[in-house]
Amino acid sequence: MMQQAQRRNEERQKEIVNDTARLLTLTQQLKADLEKGSKDQASIAKKAEEIEKLAKSVKEKMKGS
Repeated sequence: MMQQAQRRNEERQKEIVNDTARLLTLTQQLKADLEKGSKDQASIAKKAEEIEKLAKSVKEKMKGS
């Protein structure tokens, strides 16, 4: 039972690390798009929405035990 809980916790931790790395990449891309004055508002909005969803997912995973 303890081993299962530990494995779940380790897997959750890996997911958090991966999701956080993806968040960093997306925010850097969004920043670059905004700095170069990208006119593709749909793409910018889509990236912002993906960042928001991923951030919420990370938050929920961090709350889990």
